[in-house]
Amino acid sequence: MSLIRGRFKNDINKEVSRYTASIPYDWRLYTYDIEGSLAHTKMLAKQKIIGSKDAREITHGLKAIKKEIEQNKFVFKEELEDIHMNIESRLIEIMGKAGSKLHTARSRNDQIALDLRMFVKNAIQGTITDIQTLQKALFYVADLHQNVAMPGYTHLQRAQPILLAHHFLAYFEMLQRDKERLLDCFKRTDAMPLGSGALAGVSYNIDREFVAKELGFKSITKNSIDAVSDRDFIIEYESAASICMMHISRLAEELVLWSSSEFGFIELDESFTTGSSIMPQKKNPDVAELGRGKTGRVYGNLLAMLTTMKGLPLAYNRDLQEDKEGLFDTVDNLNSTLKVFTGMINSLKVKSDVMINSLNEGYLLATDIADYLVKKGETFRKAHAAMGKLVRWAIENKKSFSEISIDEYMKYSSLFEDDVYLITAQSALEARNNIGDTSPEQVKKALKAAKIKLSKTNFV
Repeated sequence: MSLIRGRFKNDINKEVSRYTASIPYDWRLYTYDIEGSLAHTKMLAKQKIIGSKDAREITHGLKAIKKEIEQNKFVFKEELEDIHMNIESRLIEIMGKAGSKLHTARSRNDQIALDLRMFVKNAIQGTITDIQTLQKALFYVADLHQNVAMPGYTHLQRAQPILLAHHFLAYFEMLQRDKERLLDCFKRTDAMPLGSGALAGVSYNIDREFVAKELGFKSITKNSIDAVSDRDFIIEYESAASICMMHISRLAEELVLWSSSEFGFIELDESFTTGSSIMPQKKNPDVAELGRGKTGRVYGNLLAMLTTMKGLPLAYNRDLQEDKEGLFDTVDNLNSTLKVFTGMINSLKVKSDVMINSLNEGYLLATDIADYLVKKGETFRKAHAAMGKLVRWAIENKKSFSEISIDEYMKYSSLFEDDVYLITAQSALEARNNIGDTSPEQVKKALKAAKIKLSKTNFV
């Protein structure tokens, strides 16, 4: 018999029961639900709302239920709707009257708000750990190849020489911002909502600060209506997760491109690639492609949650049951993607010779030669125009910059001298020596700074 249908004459329709049940997925909140109930029980006894004997029996029953679930002996019942009612019903089976006192001074509304906040706090910690592990992999590859030069790209066209380490450290910085966003989300998630009741609070002399301390919350929510209907912390997590997945997707795209025969910059380890069902020569970057594909899935979960929330009146509405599946899916896919990409980055092979040789194609030193003219007194716009014409002539005549004679250079500017041949990929790299630039000196400093960031603890 349902614990909450005393007002009703008839049993709930079976189709409705299946439709409204969340136990098929919210069962994974059992740890947080039991931890919250244990702290709530302890507080009820402390405040003499229930007797100490009842509190001991409830505590014993909750711990027994947790053990049953962990040993796969617990029977989840769909007709009991959710994890809260499944646990409470089983507690009453075990402990009888004492078990029926657990729900004193709380509602499922503030109970689920508590469970979700505890889940998201834990998820944030796990995600930050996984992000930091991926950062370590990027740092490892960057540090190992810190002197390898390659073409930098804009519009997917070869643009200017950069260091490979500088390129990988760009993703390190993206992930650093992802960690910061999650840490910021953690601060707002870290508020304990239990005690808000259904929406108006409870009429018992409870101690919310005590429960918050027991459960490791830094603060308590300030408005009972907001507390039971707030899902901002889920939206914030899913937003931060979406941005993080976007960064991973960009990395995935480059791994796919770079591992192609057209680029040939890297080789992905066989353990992170798959074959073709029909073409035996294929070595497909499926792991990277899946990471790119799962990004849309995470975006969808964020959009679904925003859409669910946009028209809800205060306070709790059953629409909020839709907050869990997308959240769980986002956490699972983001964290698994971070883990698998860490392995993929750690195991990839950099083809340094291909990267370095590719610097000789695409006239990557054009900007440096234009700057050369500027330093000799030309305006940048005139230097830019002169170099544009020179490049077009060089392409038509199939000559590299080093193959152009000084007389041919001087047709485009009288300022050219023999020292123009001193402009190389290495000199171009060394010239970009401001903070954040790609010079060997600046990249070495960036690697040192990244190492310091990795040495810091995740949470302050």
